[in-house]
Amino acid sequence: MTEQRVALVTGSSSGIGEAVARRLTAAGIKVVVNSAHSVEAGEKLAAELPGAVYIQANVAEEREAARLVEAAVAAYGRLDILVNSAGTTRFIPHADLAAATPEVWRDIFDVNVLGVWQTITAAVPHLRANGAGSIVSISSQAGVRPGGSSIPYAVSKAAVNHMTALLAKTLGPDVRVNAVAPGFIDTHWFDGVEGADEARARVAETVPLRRVGRAEDIAEAVFDLTNASYITGEVLLVDGGGHLL
Repeated sequence: MTEQRVALVTGSSSGIGEAVARRLTAAGIKVVVNSAHSVEAGEKLAAELPGAVYIQANVAEEREAARLVEAAVAAYGRLDILVNSAGTTRFIPHADLAAATPEVWRDIFDVNVLGVWQTITAAVPHLRANGAGSIVSISSQAGVRPGGSSIPYAVSKAAVNHMTALLAKTLGPDVRVNAVAPGFIDTHWFDGVEGADEARARVAETVPLRRVGRAEDIAEAVFDLTNASYITGEVLLVDGGGHLL
């Protein structure tokens, strides 16, 4: 069955999403690569992955999310796995309340919360059709503990965590719903961000596993959850033990 499964990975032209797409492909799963804007990067990745296709769509737009799912099903005739990796943030100190404007909240929630919801609702009929669908959303340690790049971002990820629990209870037994909550993962998100180097060093010095995370660490956790047939409603922290501090 593994070699026949089809996965849609949103936001997969780079970073964690790209690593997930590569890991699933390595397991013989057919992958749909997606991005809202990085078309060239998405097409390049799809060309590198055997059997993959690329579909441009912005999941923050309801019609686009629905079109993405329908195009994925049209490409392969089925959908078994949905990985919600598309996300956005703003780097705003938590004490700077004025900078977290309503516009910032809307921009972040449109992608991180509504984008996840809209893609899931479009995908559920197809995931149910095979009786063993799997949804894995990329959340964040910031959705569990008071931290993260900004308060709106952290709250958006807390919403994803609760959405995961609610949908797991609602969609079983035909669809399992889980999330992976990364800690500090060394990706392009932190390029040029003030204080990122200091944060990276602090994590490497303090977490029990004594290193920052890699995108591949998250991809492995996502892959494991797609195969864990008796796990649903779980938010899996992948943070090198940072939550223990």
